[in-house]
Amino acid sequence: MPSHSLSELILLAPPLLFALTMHEFAHGCVASFFGDPTAKMQGRLTLNPLKHLDPIGTLAFFFISFGWARPVPVNPNYFRNPRKDMLWVALAGPATNIVIAVVSAMAVKLVILAASIVPSTEISLAILKPLAEMLVASVWINLVLCIFNFLPIPPLDGSRILAGVLPEHLARPYAALDRYGFIILILLMYTKTISHLIMPIILFANRLLLS
Repeated sequence: MPSHSLSELILLAPPLLFALTMHEFAHGCVASFFGDPTAKMQGRLTLNPLKHLDPIGTLAFFFISFGWARPVPVNPNYFRNPRKDMLWVALAGPATNIVIAVVSAMAVKLVILAASIVPSTEISLAILKPLAEMLVASVWINLVLCIFNFLPIPPLDGSRILAGVLPEHLARPYAALDRYGFIILILLMYTKTISHLIMPIILFANRLLLS
């Protein structure tokens, strides 16, 4: 069972929805920039979080601290240079999350500064304390999404990025792993291998941003 209380879930939900939505929206925007209208035609080029939520992926975030959204559809056949353009599409999601994490960390410091200036009242505490906690959660969530998605395991963004930089004679057999990627990912998550790999990086980045 998840260890989060109801109040924690209320604080986690907005930054999680925002992080997932912006991640997928960024993919769609870059794909559209390179000429792929698929996301727009399917109503996925939107900031409406309900269009991007994956029920299992969202619940997974609360249970095992890793999660995912419903991938924005991308058709590389529209791209002028499919391998290169797909690399940028894949990079857009994690890059957006790291930007949000940095901005959230800066906002935390501003809220702490405001709390030291504003007279301490029940109203100020009722606003500033939850806001600071939500922003701290935003830093963590976006770091998790960014670093998790950089893993070079299909269907994560890292696999598309790696396929875009590998020589073509290596990229083709690597792309063949797509059919097994989700199974590999589940096994690595179940055995906590992924957690052991990326958690030290996430913790380091979190301390760096919030120090």
